[in-house]
Amino acid sequence: MKNFRRTRVLVTGGAGFLGSHLCDRLLAAGHDVLCVDNFYTGAKENIAHLQDNPNFEVLRHDVTFPLYVEVDQIFNLACPASPVHYQNDPVSTTKTSVHGAINLLGLAKRVGARIFQASTSEVYGDPTVHPQKEDYWGHVNPVGIRSCYDEGKRCAETLFFDYWRQCQLSIKVVRIFNTYGPRMHPNDGRVVSNFIMQALTNQPITIYGDGSQTRAFCYVDDLIDGFLAFMDTPQGVTGPMNLGNPGEFTIAELARLVIELTNSKSQIVNQPLPGDDPTQRCPDIGLAKETLGWEPRVPLKDGLAKTIEYFEKVVSQGQA
Repeated sequence: MKNFRRTRVLVTGGAGFLGSHLCDRLLAAGHDVLCVDNFYTGAKENIAHLQDNPNFEVLRHDVTFPLYVEVDQIFNLACPASPVHYQNDPVSTTKTSVHGAINLLGLAKRVGARIFQASTSEVYGDPTVHPQKEDYWGHVNPVGIRSCYDEGKRCAETLFFDYWRQCQLSIKVVRIFNTYGPRMHPNDGRVVSNFIMQALTNQPITIYGDGSQTRAFCYVDDLIDGFLAFMDTPQGVTGPMNLGNPGEFTIAELARLVIELTNSKSQIVNQPLPGDDPTQRCPDIGLAKETLGWEPRVPLKDGLAKTIEYFEKVVSQGQA
């Protein structure tokens, strides 16, 4: 019988919304998991249930500084992903994407690890092509208030593909579209968490613009399925690959659905649209279907019900 060694997996941003769900799934699959987070937006509560697992460890660390560990795989999820958080310190946001990518790619090269980059649909900017396919180069403002995130992620993708071409590094680059679910930060300013928190506290639900702008919402469990399936593809399958739900809803439709599911007394109010806010955002997931056999399975109404249940606990415990 061959000696069995668990795969050692590093998850940066592992205490965040997506990272904590990924840690859950990796541990359930029998891996050793090193969760790295600087806890700027990540929360210890998200990983508290894992602390007694002997295959899980946590390191407080900022990826803008080099990291020296021995691992087999790296999932790079480090970067605040909501406009409220990434615009709060835009210089740090860009550093996290760019310096973080440089440091983690250097680590992957040193130890021969496969490395996964959590990129974003924001690389498409305010798209002129709909839905967005991976071969679309985007329509991005390089000097706007969202540029620290959009351009930081675009530069990170460049670095990943240069390391692949120059160093033959095994890379996987995913472009994540709007994802929601339990453990979202209650004050992250994203539309799902905003609407649910406002509805549960019977405050006015704020729609920016007229509500006709569209988004496609993917439940977190579906997204993590895609992450794991993509990481297991052969070395030459690099992406970039869209992962998201192609079912498109207007912001106004989302608001009405949240009010219905929460039995809220909230009224809808309209505010001016923020700068560089995209009018349409919807993935073409043909590549993921063909390559991974992946597509989302959780309907929006079902996923929202689970998310609302989580936020009801947050409100009742006074954590918001």
